[in-house]
Amino acid sequence: MVAKLFIDGEVGTTGLQIRTRLEGRNDIKFLRLPDNLRKDAEARAQMLNEADIAILCLPDAAAIEAVSLIENKDTRVIDASSAHRTAEGWTYGFAELSKGQRAAIAEAKRVSNPGCYPQGYLAIIRPLVEAGLIPANFPATLNAISGYSGGGKGMIADYESDENPIKVPYWPYGLTLAHKHVPEMQAYSGLEHPPVFQPAVGTYAQGMIGAIPLNLWALDSQPKLADLHACLADRYADEIFVKVAPLEAAGKLDAITPEHLNGTNSLHLHVHGNDEIGQAVLLAVYDNLGKGASGAAVQNMNIMMGIDETTGLDIAPL
Repeated sequence: MVAKLFIDGEVGTTGLQIRTRLEGRNDIKFLRLPDNLRKDAEARAQMLNEADIAILCLPDAAAIEAVSLIENKDTRVIDASSAHRTAEGWTYGFAELSKGQRAAIAEAKRVSNPGCYPQGYLAIIRPLVEAGLIPANFPATLNAISGYSGGGKGMIADYESDENPIKVPYWPYGLTLAHKHVPEMQAYSGLEHPPVFQPAVGTYAQGMIGAIPLNLWALDSQPKLADLHACLADRYADEIFVKVAPLEAAGKLDAITPEHLNGTNSLHLHVHGNDEIGQAVLLAVYDNLGKGASGAAVQNMNIMMGIDETTGLDIAPL
């Protein structure tokens, strides 16, 4: 079966990355608009309704508009914006979220691609909450850094311009603690409260690390590093893209750089810490344009098409 695919917003960062991952496939027929009609509502509506699958790589308001233009009940949608990530009737497109999530994506008409930062956070927190190692009322924190490509074409242009005055190695933002990714972090984590989320941008193009600190001595379960690692390793033992580094690698930093998994759809988790003082830092390393965005969209599309979900996606070894 050949699926007709329309990428609405194909010339943006996410759209271009998706297109690159799909080049050369013979199970996809691309529906494309000429440059002068990319913002024409009537022309877009025609493409959206002709498509078997539409991937929306648009700002939130434009994504909502795009969905309203679809009258064909058979068109399936993957929305890469944040407009529908907690919306009723939409399936959250993080296949590794839970044992039933992949099947839900396979059957869904409307799939919301996860945000880049939430995937690492949820991959760590959700299994620990479900296992009772972290209580539901736990006050979680996520400190994370992304390449500047996460800010879209405008930020990319700023960082790559010789005239940009802000080129510091670590630039924190979102300091009002109202980042648009927080609602999905809370909705799918199993926690009762949103995390304190402190993102930052670095002076490199792509790749990210998310870090979750834990005071183990403050948890009722009093877990050790081995308990945290065993929980995550068991949860992702059969997964292809999400892998847990061996506990004995704790303290070794070779694989813990934000660019380590660039160009792949892999997400690697690391457990570090000190049992003697009862503290841990759990790390998620992945490509913000890969598993964090475009790679995840292709993975979701593959699942919805009923084919091998690794098709067109690179996997990095631990």
